[in-house]
Amino acid sequence: MNKQIILFCLMTLTGISAFAQKSLSIANPDTGKIKFRTVAEVGFISVLAHQIQLGENGTYFNYVKEGGQDVLFPTTRFSIEVDVNNRNTFILLYQPLRIETQAVLRTDVVFNDISFPASSGINCLYNFPFYRFSYLRELTKNKEKFNFAIGGSLQIRNATISFESTDGGLYTDNRGIGPVPALKLRSKLRLNKHFYSELEADGIYAPVSYLNGSDNEIVGAILDASLRFGADVNALTTMFLNIRYLGGGATGTDTGDVWPGDGYVRNWLNILNISAGFVLKL
Repeated sequence: MNKQIILFCLMTLTGISAFAQKSLSIANPDTGKIKFRTVAEVGFISVLAHQIQLGENGTYFNYVKEGGQDVLFPTTRFSIEVDVNNRNTFILLYQPLRIETQAVLRTDVVFNDISFPASSGINCLYNFPFYRFSYLRELTKNKEKFNFAIGGSLQIRNATISFESTDGGLYTDNRGIGPVPALKLRSKLRLNKHFYSELEADGIYAPVSYLNGSDNEIVGAILDASLRFGADVNALTTMFLNIRYLGGGATGTDTGDVWPGDGYVRNWLNILNISAGFVLKL
């Protein structure tokens, strides 16, 4: 199953690259420019809903109600963007997402066939950073007032999820690295000479068994959507306020060599992210 997903992702990335090369080859050489931008933002996340199950016989655990994710957590986000010939944009993004909490369990819970008793303390780690490479093709010709671009992304997740009793007697985890292809769009509306708004989204819904023809029912989805309000400080710097929804997850069983547990995971997450940041043109 993993090999088929990787093959699907590579085919997606190959198609994006081929389209980018074709776009570059027919671009007007008189407008052939390369522009660089760095983007950084800092803020906080609020977990709207988050539930996870490790193992077919495991508890469908509510992180917000029982796992201590009912407060705000700091977050950052960094990216480098390259514009080529004014119509093509390549983006490399890094989004850390590390949530560490402690809680006292209200009821008995089970993860990977390990039972954590009620009224005991538990340490929860949800570490799910991702790296994303994206390509956008500008579709609008008159970009003074409005821009619209569409393309694709390839995201690499690097997950570590663990549960440990506060006395150190019980521990289990789930780890994984995997590629996730997604569609991408971005639009920008200039409100006046100094202010603008921008909408950006990466997302996909993937019934994997339908895509690869296997009998193993796995469903996955991601959506990273943001609304940004910005102001040009000077010719090289822009400041902005960003409101972002980040959600998704997966349900299914890993049929590879998994341990501990039976490989079944059900993990769905919904996050609201408020941040401020800047764009620096190089």
